[in-house]
Amino acid sequence: MPEHAPQPVDRQLPTDEARDLISLVRDIAEREIAPKAAEEEDTGRFPREVFALLSESGLLGLPYSSDYGGGDQPYEVYLQVIEELAAARLTVGLGASVHTLSCHALANYGTKEQQAEHLPAMLGGGLLGAYCLSEPAAGSDAASLRTKAVRDGDDWVLTGTKAWITHGGIADFYTVMARTGEDGPRGITAFLAPADVRGLEAAAPERKMGLKGSPTAQINFDGVRLDGNRRIGEEGQGFAIALAALDSGRLGIAACAIGLAQAALDEAVSYATGRRQFGRPISDFQGLRFLLADMATQIEAGRALYLAAARLRDAGRPFAKQAAMAKLLCTDTAMKVTTDAVQVLGGYGYTADFPVERYMREAKVLQIVEGTNQIQRMVIARHLAGPETR
Repeated sequence: MPEHAPQPVDRQLPTDEARDLISLVRDIAEREIAPKAAEEEDTGRFPREVFALLSESGLLGLPYSSDYGGGDQPYEVYLQVIEELAAARLTVGLGASVHTLSCHALANYGTKEQQAEHLPAMLGGGLLGAYCLSEPAAGSDAASLRTKAVRDGDDWVLTGTKAWITHGGIADFYTVMARTGEDGPRGITAFLAPADVRGLEAAAPERKMGLKGSPTAQINFDGVRLDGNRRIGEEGQGFAIALAALDSGRLGIAACAIGLAQAALDEAVSYATGRRQFGRPISDFQGLRFLLADMATQIEAGRALYLAAARLRDAGRPFAKQAAMAKLLCTDTAMKVTTDAVQVLGGYGYTADFPVERYMREAKVLQIVEGTNQIQRMVIARHLAGPETR
């Protein structure tokens, strides 16, 4: 073992309960997640049993109300749990973040009756969720989505196709944005669709560069009939609900990115302090020491930014600008740090015998999902200089 083995992140947590929670997550990560990560990512296996364990342990509903099975945890704590899970395996950290995103609409905009009926199973009953906003022709321009929901008596009938859906084909429920009115953002409404409803079908999973254990697929809605009580919020409120969810979801992606970057740094430090060339550890060479120092500094900066945004959210203050900044900085950091980790390991870093090549492939998608980093720059600029002139 290297003389200076990486140590667990020294976290500043607000309560003893939060410290116990992080200890539980680290134990699960060490025993149940990390040992199987490389093999299962290589074979494309989704670890459904891990998500069942997370649900049973109360880790899939942390930021939601305990009235419905949630954990009553602030985002400051929840995001650090996501970071720990992502450091063990990004498929798990990202999956937990997406599940939280898929519960957001019902937890924040549903009626009391809807919440009482559905949230307990969603938050702690072993179910897994997916979030359906993007479409084949409506990615960054989500307000142009074409999936339609038409009234039929007391029901709604959904027709269309959603794209790039994490957990597509394995989720138990889908939070869906569909057009119920005029073109543009004001004609969109949110719905909660069970996976087993007739007419809802998943296409074959996408063949991806990384995150092979996390299925991503198109979801087709072919005359899917939903009861009227499956509508979430008011008609035409769906786009606002979607954007509110994404503000919080971007913080989840930021935490995932820092977890992945931390894992890459830990691997680089372990290798550099154990690998000897010219009669001494390669970590003795100044060029490499400076590279490790820069990697660690970038990670700490990203962690501080996403936590600062989370604390704004927990205080009930506006945080959309900071969420976009955190998603931008943290995911760019993950791409840079994982690439540098491959460089530290040299030729070994380019082989599948070490995890850093997988980390680098996985980091790329984080710059794309839940709003590309170019979209994040647009969001930030609008907060600074106002909307673009037309």
